[in-house]
Amino acid sequence: MPHDSLAALTAQVRDDLQRIAHPRMNWLEPRIGPDGEPALDVLIVGGGQSGLAIAGGLMRAMVSNILVADRAPQGREGPWLTYARMHTLRSPKDYTGPDLDLPSLGYQTWHEARYGVAHWQALELIRREDWAAYLDWVRDAIGVAVSNDTAVVDIDAAACGLLAVTLGDGKVRFTRKVVLATGQDGSGLWWMPDFVARLPQRFRAHTADPVDFAALRGRRVAVLGAGASAFDNAAMALEAGATEVVLFCRRSEPQVVQPYRWLTFAGFLRHVSDLDDAWRWRFMSHILGMREGFPQPTYDRCACHPAFRLLADAPWTGARVVGDAVEIDIASGLWTADFLICCTGVEIDFTQRPELARVADNIACWADRYQPPAAERDDRLGRFPYLAPDYSLLPRKPGLTAWMTDIHMFNIASTMSFGPSGSSINAMTTAVPKLVAGLTRGLFAGDVERHWRSLQEYDEPQAVLAQRRLR
Repeated sequence: MPHDSLAALTAQVRDDLQRIAHPRMNWLEPRIGPDGEPALDVLIVGGGQSGLAIAGGLMRAMVSNILVADRAPQGREGPWLTYARMHTLRSPKDYTGPDLDLPSLGYQTWHEARYGVAHWQALELIRREDWAAYLDWVRDAIGVAVSNDTAVVDIDAAACGLLAVTLGDGKVRFTRKVVLATGQDGSGLWWMPDFVARLPQRFRAHTADPVDFAALRGRRVAVLGAGASAFDNAAMALEAGATEVVLFCRRSEPQVVQPYRWLTFAGFLRHVSDLDDAWRWRFMSHILGMREGFPQPTYDRCACHPAFRLLADAPWTGARVVGDAVEIDIASGLWTADFLICCTGVEIDFTQRPELARVADNIACWADRYQPPAAERDDRLGRFPYLAPDYSLLPRKPGLTAWMTDIHMFNIASTMSFGPSGSSINAMTTAVPKLVAGLTRGLFAGDVERHWRSLQEYDEPQAVLAQRRLR
């Protein structure tokens, strides 16, 4: 029955898309690339939830000459079945996302088709495995072609106003626009303190790394960080049978307020990017300075284990291998553990992204465009890219690498310019249409002379006049 219900729902989605396909006139003509083949209009790097939603939005705008490339195998895009270690999404179940306001494409409709209406009504939060399955269904239902196992390793300028995108297999695809829908680490790298990174890998991992939690049975585990993912990883170690799991928080007390719940209203999501730099910086530096809080079930998952301990006001200042363990320096002295997990987020560093190597040194950052009052200064946030209204990169030095304005960034790094956008479910229904509008604006403006000629040449009559009426 669930299979039949989902098949019927898929058919309904496709019928609904046909019913709202206005305007449906094709308005783009492929440009011919240096290889003599038609170039893409948009190449989207990343086939996770954002990449699928962007592709769907473009297709609804009659921009179908696109390619979505993802380095992961099919079904492993994004974090949901890889490094996400929570049982459920933390977003409320009624948040909409990749559906872009098409009810038949929404998660609730999919869930009810698969499990029934009563199951939805009793549901508290969405299981992450179900969210991953839903995204697979969205991809099929709207017909997004994703090239999996396909990394993007270089982007360069090409003739005819195109970009040359080199894929991992050496093949070059030419395109007018590139969208980097690359999630959390798409503008840098997963970060951990240097003194931890220098330890042998058998003693440490980042939360984004594959971790053999079964191997932590009977061992002492130290977790650096106090956000939701830190608790998730601590819980995994506890559930695997670790004898001691200590979570180290650098603050005097963990952050329990979730600012992303406050900002989920139409005014903020739609218009924070319209504010001047001072207000954008004020809002986003406050929100990002708070970091994301964790909900009660996330904490309870750890607190129910006698082996769990939370230490506040305990940043790490050093670490070294001593025998078969690691000795950690904290303010109160030394701590010994067998394995370290760093839940320390990402660092904005464009030089770490091979696809951005040609423009990394000339990407305008917030520190280049805005100097906040001393009390609001934050060098970490100053490294975020200062994006144009269409999410495109801007050159720090005008006139150099000007072609970077055809690269549009829709990942965690777009947060300072646009608020939650490139990695947030709660903002998808406002952020994706804004990006799609920016892309279509650029595609239309780039062809404005052709459109002007087309208008001048347009001579299709709507009516035929009788000759006797003209005398």
